[in-house]
Amino acid sequence: MRRENQSSVSKFLLLGLLIHPEQQGLFFALFLGMYLTTVLGNLLIILLIRLDPHLHIPMYFFLSHLALTDVSFSSVTVPKMLMDMQTQYQSIPYTACVTQVYFFIIFACIDNLLLAVMAYDRYVAICHPLHHTIIMREELCLCLLAGSWLLSCDIALIHTLLLLQLSFCAENIIPHFFCDLAVLLRLSCSDTSLNELFIFTVGSVGLILPLSGILVSYGCIGHSILRVPSTKGICKALSTCGSHLSVVSLFYGTMMALYFSSSSGQSHDKDIIASVMYAMVTPMLNPFIYSLRNRDMTLALGSFFRNNNLFAK
Repeated sequence: MRRENQSSVSKFLLLGLLIHPEQQGLFFALFLGMYLTTVLGNLLIILLIRLDPHLHIPMYFFLSHLALTDVSFSSVTVPKMLMDMQTQYQSIPYTACVTQVYFFIIFACIDNLLLAVMAYDRYVAICHPLHHTIIMREELCLCLLAGSWLLSCDIALIHTLLLLQLSFCAENIIPHFFCDLAVLLRLSCSDTSLNELFIFTVGSVGLILPLSGILVSYGCIGHSILRVPSTKGICKALSTCGSHLSVVSLFYGTMMALYFSSSSGQSHDKDIIASVMYAMVTPMLNPFIYSLRNRDMTLALGSFFRNNNLFAK
């Protein structure tokens, strides 16, 4: 397209969720409740891990950062969506849109990498229990966390810099409730082949490597348990790995639904539904999964409320 036919876009229009006007209040209350549950539930996880000395081990160190990431991840998109539903002012400035893309990618990548790191910790704890404290020492945990943040920030920065090189024509309507990178590429009137190549390359590697690490870790755990089968060993493995496996299944299930959804005429509707699951439902369910399926967290939660009741009396 020739330069004189292009116009700079200063803001985008978010179409949001396809909800009938008479149902706006109901869905606003529903999504607000989900967001508050996400924030309070994950902050409670962080508080419990901080206060209970029994939870000062690598598994819960990474879990506390996963909970913080979930709060941040939801906060990138949900408050804006709620404000749009309430005010019906659905525009977003260009700079705010690019910023939203940047932080969305950061927290999605960190979630992905932390789940892989937690799987490795479970592998060491179950397959090499005598060396767990030596291998998963504090320095290594900090390095793994810092590496996850650094890699995620680098990936998000490259995505954002490539996005900033694109030109946008008069079309500025985003059929979504947040600034999704894939939608922005479709709106651009520039050549997006480099952006798409980077998304495909980094997205494939960023998904395949962590997921492969998780599968290999749990394959080794399963082999270790079956080699010396015992009811006590199986129960212990399920108690320590069950919650993590549930979160992994939920995370990768919604991610695959989001990025590998059908390209049919209703793909926008499917993308929005998958995005709601990915950005709202998954972060909200994680605290419940870890609280209800993890014995240590259940005991810490009971102790926390008992102590608070004593203080109240």
